[in-house]
Amino acid sequence: MPQMMPMSWTLLFIMFSMTLIIIATTNYFTSTLKPKQTSKKALQKTPTNWKW
Repeated sequence: MPQMMPMSWTLLFIMFSMTLIIIATTNYFTSTLKPKQTSKKALQKTPTNWKW
């Protein structure tokens, strides 16, 4: 056992987990989301000639 503060391992796990969740949510909400394009592109469908 390493010498550390008298803190239980579950409390340490909860602290790191909450830190990870807080950082992940702030990174998700501060990232710039690209707006969806409203114009639909027409699909160019060319007929296929099957030559067996």
